[in-house]
Amino acid sequence: MECTPKWIAWEITRRCNLHCVHCRSSSDLAVADHPDFSFAEAKRILEEIRNYANPVMVLSGGEPLLRSDVFDIAAHGTDLGLRMCLATNGSLVTDTTCKLIKESGIKMVSLSLDGSTAAVHDNFRNQPGAYAGVMNAIRLFNENKIDFLINSSFTKRNQDEAAKIYPLVKSLGATAWYLFMIVPTGRGEEIMAELISPEDYEDMLNWHYDMEKEEPELLVRPTCAPQYYRIVLQRSRQEGEKFQRRSLKFSTGGSKGCLAGQLICLIDVDGNVLPCSYFPLAAGNIRCQSFRDIWEQSDLFLNLRNFAAYGGSCGRCEYVNVCGGCRARAYAVTGDYMAAEPFCTYQPGR
Repeated sequence: MECTPKWIAWEITRRCNLHCVHCRSSSDLAVADHPDFSFAEAKRILEEIRNYANPVMVLSGGEPLLRSDVFDIAAHGTDLGLRMCLATNGSLVTDTTCKLIKESGIKMVSLSLDGSTAAVHDNFRNQPGAYAGVMNAIRLFNENKIDFLINSSFTKRNQDEAAKIYPLVKSLGATAWYLFMIVPTGRGEEIMAELISPEDYEDMLNWHYDMEKEEPELLVRPTCAPQYYRIVLQRSRQEGEKFQRRSLKFSTGGSKGCLAGQLICLIDVDGNVLPCSYFPLAAGNIRCQSFRDIWEQSDLFLNLRNFAAYGGSCGRCEYVNVCGGCRARAYAVTGDYMAAEPFCTYQPGR
């Protein structure tokens, strides 16, 4: 597998106006220990990355709209030829925001919707009015012809919402829907007991397979759920037909499970380069190393690319090359990122 960075999430601030139960970075409005970097540093990072590769760049947080120069950062990336995207909770979106999104060349905006009703979503986001904020942002994006996708994260408290959120997302005009299986890191460690059981997890992914086969319009993807790609192969073989899956330019392709440190990574607000948004170990820091050196030479990234060294059932599994297990979840639950995916029910060789 060629390991070229295709998609980079960039935490341009850790400040956030919400206090979500699953937040990977424990974001809050008061983050004195993790100050925003300067616009000059932002330009340097973008230029360094563009000189090495041409990934999709997702401006994330925290809440990126809390940075007054977020659209200057986006515009600079656009001028360099990078495909710039924005990840927001939606609560701060206005008509002016939409105008600046279009002017800065942002190609896609992602929003989070974790319930089909305000009661469920607001509970998940720990903020009354969060659902109304998302719906208002969606209305504005539709009015301004801005492409957006919806991310939905699931724990026991909202796992029954998936089948309700899916038709809602379609009705709202989203370009894509990504179903996220929670990885317990950051503030998410506090809801370890709320993680969906391995058995229910498998059922949700089989539901997703059936739904995706019949979905002609909306791009759908399970995320942080690498065993889905094992299920795709198993089910398509059992049913005697090849499952044709679609992709879009802002996506990494969707042909493999865990992509952490292989095709994707996260750069946090302190300059640490992490394998993905939910993996708290750093491969290096772009304030003292080049991005290229980190990507190509860090022990952490090289270990993640060495499938033969994976432990437990993942190491023995015939689907390791298409699944790989969630390395972040393995680390969160066992303390060993090379260990078996702890939420997979499959027994290799049976």
